Amino acid sequence: MVYVVILAMIAGFLALRLYMVLGKRTGHEQPLPKPAEERVGIAPVTARAIEPTADRPDITNRHIEPGAEQGVRAIISADSSFDVGQFIDGAKSAYRMILEAYWKGDTDTLNWLVDDEVRQSFVEAIEARAAAGHVLDNRLVSIERAVITDAVLTGRNARIMVRLEADIAAITRDADGNMVSGSMSDAVETREIWTFGRTLKSSDPNWKLVETDEA
Repeated sequence: MVYVVILAMIAGFLALRLYMVLGKRTGHEQPLPKPAEERVGIAPVTARAIEPTADRPDITNRHIEPGAEQGVRAIISADSSFDVGQFIDGAKSAYRMILEAYWKGDTDTLNWLVDDEVRQSFVEAIEARAAAGHVLDNRLVSIERAVITDAVLTGRNARIMVRLEADIAAITRDADGNMVSGSMSDAVETREIWTFGRTLKSSDPNWKLVETDEA
């Protein structure tokens, strides 16, 4: 009888330990993926993102070049929900999603990530690629840096330029899968300036790509 009681106590102790390990969140769990419409919105930099406080360090040098500060402040004044850190995270997410959509020829995804003029340029390039019988087998290896280089507010129309530095592995194949050019083992360093635009306080919270250029 005593033996049974001891076993029960041991089982209870083990159950408690399992609960402590498995039943509590440790802070390292992966969050559930957000819906596509939430992932993209290069989001709404509160003023504290530029004006450091005791509990929030100055991130200006990390995310904003000096020449862009005035424009960013103007956008913050017009939209207090704007957050630099969230915007940069969103810009990097959009960079990845737009490139992957373009490489795959996914025009539906491009529709809500870029404006009409940029979309048309992408579509023409996708069609030319298809006509040549080429397929892109590209991979975004890493985004090394993203920094705001300029910001402009005209009325309610905001434009923010972001310099993106990334490593991309690129291969072009023919219709039979044969390699035409590129290498998946040697990533190419890429620097581009992408301009994102949005009408502040509009019903659409998302920023769209409105222009691309080489850095």
